[in-house]
Amino acid sequence: MSAKVNSRNSDKAVFIMTRCGLLAAMSVILYYIEIPVVAFYKLDLSALPALLAGFAMGPVEGIAIILVKNLVHLLGTSTAGVGEFADILMSGTFVVVSSLVYRFNKTRKGALLSMICGVISMMIAAVLVNYFILIPAYQKMFHMDVNAILGMVGMSGVDSLVKLVLMVTAPFNLLKGCVISIISFLLYKRISPLLHQ
Repeated sequence: MSAKVNSRNSDKAVFIMTRCGLLAAMSVILYYIEIPVVAFYKLDLSALPALLAGFAMGPVEGIAIILVKNLVHLLGTSTAGVGEFADILMSGTFVVVSSLVYRFNKTRKGALLSMICGVISMMIAAVLVNYFILIPAYQKMFHMDVNAILGMVGMSGVDSLVKLVLMVTAPFNLLKGCVISIISFLLYKRISPLLHQ
């Protein structure tokens, strides 16, 4: 009896690793497909496979995909790891919050609520990470003052870091979260059998 249980557990672990590996590979590919939106903010859908994994398997698997994606991206980073670290915090917040909320209410309404909570959490994380970590790190690395960074944005009225994160960073992450959420909502039920077999 115990041999059968061990065999089933082993098979399940292999299947989870296989699914995570495939989703992580998709996430890495999507990370390199970027759509410029405003200034240095570029939209990518690399959190999509992690969100699907979070819904199907749980937050641990979702965050694992975020970590793998960023470790692979580190090999060709242009930000000395700062951008990857920031992505782990922001995308990780989105995936973990969404998948935790969905875990307690696995319905269509639960999915919508989970993604709304995830998007709001990612926006808050993005504002804090950009203000306290990302922008100061870029200032030190590239010897740029605040005015140079604000000049790259090129938006009238954005004349301080606070305004930058509130008027540009927050709306950008709202857009990113909504796009990923809509695609996830449309895809999840269709591919759910593949993720749960």
